[in-house]
Amino acid sequence: MTKFFSFLLIIAVISSCKKEDDGLRNGYFWLYGSGLKDMYGEEAANGISEKWKIKTVDAGGCVIDGELEKKINRANKRTLAAITKKYGKGWEAKYHKDIQDFAMRRADVMDVLIVNKLFRNKLRDCNIPIDDVNKQVKELNDQGEYEVAVINSNLKYENKECFKVAVNTKYRTVNLIK
Repeated sequence: MTKFFSFLLIIAVISSCKKEDDGLRNGYFWLYGSGLKDMYGEEAANGISEKWKIKTVDAGGCVIDGELEKKINRANKRTLAAITKKYGKGWEAKYHKDIQDFAMRRADVMDVLIVNKLFRNKLRDCNIPIDDVNKQVKELNDQGEYEVAVINSNLKYENKECFKVAVNTKYRTVNLIK
């Protein structure tokens, strides 16, 4: 029964979204998927989503029926065509390289943050030890600009995000966003 309602919700979301441009929703290209998640790949895809304006959306669990699979494939086919139109042929190789390289760039961000006085002071204000920083890193462009949200999982759900900073790895700068 729960699977049925999930299926209806997914169908409603897919069919009712305002189409700004084939596959483009709220400024992002949405690619639907199902099955077992790759947590590291998902983190990297989320990390580069601002740069590429591509979001991956879970549209089903490990087992889906044929009808939902067809809908996912049709939606993704239109979206992939629109992405190719925007970024050109061969965009997939660049996208997947960005996903693979994200772990190294994430480490570069932490190298800048760990020595930054503003960052260390904000961690102290939130009672987060420097060796236990839980953060969400988003790459904004190819110029070394990132947005980093620092999370304190000991806080209540609504207030888990302690602060955000803008990091530029090229110039090794950190600026408080909120």
